[in-house]
Amino acid sequence: MEASAASSSRPLSAQNVEALFDSVEAFLFDCDGVIWKGDKLIEGVPQTLEMLRSRGKKLVFVTNNSTKSRKSYAKKFQMLGVTVSEEEIFCSSFAAAMYLKSIDFPQEKKVYVIGEEGILEELELAGFTGLGGPEDRDKRVHLKPNFLFEHDKSVGAVVVGLDQYINYYKLQYAILCIRENPGCLFIATNRDAVGHMTDLQEWPGAGCMVAAVCGSTQKEPVVVGKPSTFLMDFLLKRFQIDTSKMCMVGDRLDTDILFGQNAGCKTLLVLSGVTTLSGLHDPSNNIHPDYYTNQVSDLLELLGS
Repeated sequence: MEASAASSSRPLSAQNVEALFDSVEAFLFDCDGVIWKGDKLIEGVPQTLEMLRSRGKKLVFVTNNSTKSRKSYAKKFQMLGVTVSEEEIFCSSFAAAMYLKSIDFPQEKKVYVIGEEGILEELELAGFTGLGGPEDRDKRVHLKPNFLFEHDKSVGAVVVGLDQYINYYKLQYAILCIRENPGCLFIATNRDAVGHMTDLQEWPGAGCMVAAVCGSTQKEPVVVGKPSTFLMDFLLKRFQIDTSKMCMVGDRLDTDILFGQNAGCKTLLVLSGVTTLSGLHDPSNNIHPDYYTNQVSDLLELLGS
């Protein structure tokens, strides 16, 4: 049964690429491992995106990496020589801020952040007061008799994302807010296990930071990034395109491909990032994209042929 499920994922080819292309109005791209690795652009990406735009396709970039805001991501694209507007970028830092807006989170309440600048920037743009983040990167605790760790009682939500400066101070602050502040929300930008933070290897993802908070609070977070369909609600409002006419292109089965499938999109797995061909066909894997290929530029090559 599982072997037949695996075989339902078809390699992208000259025979099927036109049918996929013609059925899709918008291509949704993950970024890390699909568009770039770290700060290095994956070969052929700019030409492929340019071809898709020239043939009338809408492009959207949906990333679980919360370290940057939409504005910072637009600058990164520009630095790498790819023109992308803020309106085409949907990152999990933005999703966290939009989630708080969607539930009418009180403006007078504060948000404690385990994460980096992107989350704080998006919170500020949405009108919320963020605490923590990079500001707490060098703070230490001194475990000694009669030491009481103080925290802000007006914190009404804790947002946890990727944080390369995570420390014991931040964990204690977040955990106290969740356990002691009445009704305090626990929000995760995403639960990715690893990510391509550099071009040569994978690094721990936000999942381990989220797990640390889960372990100490015994609570599960609201997850706003992929594979949650929360971001998709914004895409649908913004672009007014039926999900059956969208194709999610990603390198992760448990986030990108599952996100696309949960929303009813077509799915294309690229093998330029986290997932390998053996991982896709492993009998234990039960997430199968419609198509798979080596990298994004295969679209250009196959459509050209």
